[in-house]
Amino acid sequence: MYRSNRHIYAQLIDDTLAVTLAHASDAEVKGKGPTERAKKVGELLAGRAKDAGVDSAVFDRGGRRFHGRVAALAEGAREGGLQI
Repeated sequence: MYRSNRHIYAQLIDDTLAVTLAHASDAEVKGKGPTERAKKVGELLAGRAKDAGVDSAVFDRGGRRFHGRVAALAEGAREGGLQI
């Protein structure tokens, strides 16, 4: 995942093959605030992960603290069915 001051992006990458399996960003979802949009990005990513046949993943928070939008993205992915 990558978080800028305004946006949040997430990808599922197969490290052994160096291939992106799924991706999502807050430009694709609508929400009232940045935390709500981050949660919806997680849910969207989880849905795309299921379509790609991925059940579980390792969450790389990119050096960011696990709170706010980063935690909301992970929570949304878990609620969407992705095991982190």
